[in-house]
Amino acid sequence: MLILACASMFVRAEELPYLCELGVQAGCGYYVGDASPHIFMNVREAYGIHFRYKFTKRWALQVKGTGQRIAGNDYTIRGEKLNTKWQDQLINLDVMAEFNFFRFGSQNKYDKRIKPYTPYIFLGIGASIYGANASNKPTFSDVTAYMPLGIGFKWKFSEWCGLNVAWQHNIYFADNLESRDELDNKHQLNGWNWMNCDLTGQLTVGVVFEFGKAKHVCRMCNY
Repeated sequence: MLILACASMFVRAEELPYLCELGVQAGCGYYVGDASPHIFMNVREAYGIHFRYKFTKRWALQVKGTGQRIAGNDYTIRGEKLNTKWQDQLINLDVMAEFNFFRFGSQNKYDKRIKPYTPYIFLGIGASIYGANASNKPTFSDVTAYMPLGIGFKWKFSEWCGLNVAWQHNIYFADNLESRDELDNKHQLNGWNWMNCDLTGQLTVGVVFEFGKAKHVCRMCNY
């Protein structure tokens, strides 16, 4: 997808009403790792802001910053159940390529293929800062990279406003998002199993505002 996204930049650009977009989103997030084996366990808040640049009606580039709190309780270490709650705060910044399944934009009478709604997929790279002390206070002492990917749905309900729903998964290149030594490498898999990494997910709903109106190629067209 990233290769195709770069290649699309060299394709003849389509005429777009607006090239740029700002949006805010909020929803719920979860963590999957040594202390939580399933999605949507110990759900906490997730929120963020993004900037999107549209190359064509199908391809776009999104830069997004998000905050997410992960938490857990009653975890087991070496067969002993610990009635202890923990939490950590993550701040993420990612860059993602997006592909719309439909030609997305404001409907007009000249091109009936354009839809005001579309499902889309995305993939990219990101960096995260996180960390907490024994009192569950954020320290932001650790940094790691991650790979964001997921699916979403866009709906353009006016000329310059719309809604986005996205389900994003972050695959981290680290196994210590819990910031607890007793939870890191609990199953002694580190060192040979590179897939033994922590995951987080976010299910969010956002409002977007378009700006940066492009100049018309055709003076007689109104789109």
